[in-house]
Amino acid sequence: MEKAYRYRVYPTAEQEQILRRTIGCARLVFNKALAARTEAWYERQEKVDYVQSSAMLTQWKKLEDLQFLNEVSCVPLQQGLRHLQTAFTNFFAGRAKYPNFKKKRSGGSAEFTKSAFRWKDGQVYLAKCSEPLRVKWSRQLPKGCEPSTITVKLEPSGRWFVSLRINDPTDQTMQPIDSAVGLDVGVSSLVTLSTGEKIANPKAFDQHYQKLRKAQKSLSRKHKASRNRDKARLKVARLQAKISDARIDHLHKLTTRLIRENQTIVVEDLAVKNMVKNPKLARAISDSAAVASLRASAAWGELVRQLEYKARWYGRTVVKIDRWFPSSKRCGNCGHIVDKLPLNVREWDCPNCGTHHDRDINASRNILAVGHTVKGARCGGSPRCSDSRAICGANIRPDRHKSKGQLRKSSNGKKQKPKS
Repeated sequence: MEKAYRYRVYPTAEQEQILRRTIGCARLVFNKALAARTEAWYERQEKVDYVQSSAMLTQWKKLEDLQFLNEVSCVPLQQGLRHLQTAFTNFFAGRAKYPNFKKKRSGGSAEFTKSAFRWKDGQVYLAKCSEPLRVKWSRQLPKGCEPSTITVKLEPSGRWFVSLRINDPTDQTMQPIDSAVGLDVGVSSLVTLSTGEKIANPKAFDQHYQKLRKAQKSLSRKHKASRNRDKARLKVARLQAKISDARIDHLHKLTTRLIRENQTIVVEDLAVKNMVKNPKLARAISDSAAVASLRASAAWGELVRQLEYKARWYGRTVVKIDRWFPSSKRCGNCGHIVDKLPLNVREWDCPNCGTHHDRDINASRNILAVGHTVKGARCGGSPRCSDSRAICGANIRPDRHKSKGQLRKSSNGKKQKPKS
């Protein structure tokens, strides 16, 4: 199984100068290739692939004003072109947006393949560098594993990191246990378990909000392209790095605990990007969801991502249920679904059977019940099939294959007009 180990790096002054020059050249080549491909399509309706971009790079190196491209390793430049090709492939497949130009203030990265680095006695020697990188080995690589690809990254806060990609042959599958849990993510409580336990949200953003607000106001008053603006930008980046580190630390501890204690974990398939468009909840969700501007966040999208890859590592199962399943509005005792349940209502009584429910605990237990149904029906992690709806007693979502003129039925059985 391919894995990546990430470490903090403290390069010397000479190594930092070489790495900054390499990252800058890789960024320049990426931006020039992106501009060339965009111009070729909009002006001449021509498509430019990786082979043509590589030929352009060869010509760029011959230009007098771009001779500095020959002073760095050619591997990170070629890898940048490959990443651009991957970005266009994802764009045309509908998996991502159109590629953006890289900016210097965002830091940057350089990827080295085996031909551009040397692994000797547990030390990393990069191309153009005579001394090994000073890596803080917080954990050792598995025995017998050597990195196939090394990525050096500079964060906006000025910190250096290195990622070592390896192929780990060891089997880390844990012993199967008879335990399953349903997760309901929220704002007040980060995660509510079907066991009744509520895990509080650390709210790392709120802890540094006043300092960050003051630093950003100071940054906005600085003149562009000035030295004082660079200092203010660095101060803001360091505060954001603290927030990111607190989130990622809490998240890794939580997901590791859930993987160790449960064989099956059931979660909702939430669209976090759509949810943060709500102006009233955007800040609260962003402090507990995956934020694009930071390396990682406290939960939600990042939580599910980490649960999935850790489940593959340790032989656990993660089940996703449909995001339209009414987990909060459905009574876990009798299956009755209420028409409305505002967010400010944290506890409610079922009008059908009179059972008192805690909103989050009831939702997590409903999620676990549907997760068992989905896993048993083997419908690929989506409770849209007729068998799972019949078993759990909830009409989760209208079938997509119905014609537009066919009447739909709501959860209370009333007929509705067809959508135009």
